Amino acid sequence: MMTSIQSNGYSIYIGKEIFKALSSFLDKSKYSSYFILCDENTLQLCLPTLITSCSKLQTAEIIEIESGETSKSLEFSAHIWQTFIENNADKKSLLINLGGGVVSDLGGFTASVYKRGIDFINVPTSLLAMADASVGGKTGLDFIGIKNVLGTFAQPKAVFIYPDYLNTLSSRHFQNGLAEVFKMALIADKKFWNLLKEEGQDEETLIIKSISLKNKLVLNDPYDKGARKILNFGHTIGHAIESLFLGSVNELLHGEAVIIGMLIESHIAYQKKMILKKELDEIISGIPPYFTMQSLKSIPLDSLIELIKNDKKNHNDKFYFSLIDKIGSCKFDLIVTKNQIKKAIDFYTTLTK
Repeated sequence: MMTSIQSNGYSIYIGKEIFKALSSFLDKSKYSSYFILCDENTLQLCLPTLITSCSKLQTAEIIEIESGETSKSLEFSAHIWQTFIENNADKKSLLINLGGGVVSDLGGFTASVYKRGIDFINVPTSLLAMADASVGGKTGLDFIGIKNVLGTFAQPKAVFIYPDYLNTLSSRHFQNGLAEVFKMALIADKKFWNLLKEEGQDEETLIIKSISLKNKLVLNDPYDKGARKILNFGHTIGHAIESLFLGSVNELLHGEAVIIGMLIESHIAYQKKMILKKELDEIISGIPPYFTMQSLKSIPLDSLIELIKNDKKNHNDKFYFSLIDKIGSCKFDLIVTKNQIKKAIDFYTTLTK
């Protein structure tokens, strides 16, 4: 059984039969050469299934990067471009991104600017990539310690989601992706939020529901000019926190930082009288206890504020946030003050004691 969702000019295939769809896609497309981007984990755990299921990929050039956020850099893009050139990649070459959010972000960006753009497809292997990064057409690199400050809008030619790849994840990396699923429910669908609070949900169902909700926003606002901005809920604070801890012993995964961001930004919404205290309490109690609640006590507020200033939504020295106005609904382009941010961080600190 396989589910197909039509996105912005491409299809997202989900299910155990996706390799048949991938083989069919490759047969029709007649690419001149194939490149597969993966990290050391997906090389070992996911690549064999892909290669044995799609005979055309048995001659593909494999490009391996290090796993983790530090690979989302110009240095690694340069490594991929060099491999393209050394292997005579032309405009009819295809890059296959086999990995999580880092691989799809890096691969999508690198493909989108090589020879002014070559085709790429995503085969996501993490819950984060399946439920969130697989749809939207955003690519991104980190630069001088600022997350996703470089990037392009570039749509893949297709996305193929094989849910069994989730079996390769550690519990921490699975929960990392679940954070974005919770975010999607909080901003767009209260029934989905209520469903998430119940245990034992089918993973494929969660992926399909999350993609469907995000896809609706993306189709209505492909270039992030309006309502699509609500997808940034939890990310203005979350990205700043993720950047602060990058490279430290307490380095956070993206979803872990977003969970913290959602809690802090929910309190900002409460301060602005957008949500009631009982809704704030429901959000706090609804976030599962297994999420990492990193203490922010030692973080200098000024450093955090400087990172928030680099958020792409901000301009004219004002902070613009996307904030929920009830569970299942979100507003965007809301001005938030430094004092409101400080109060919300102080509140979050009480949760981690």
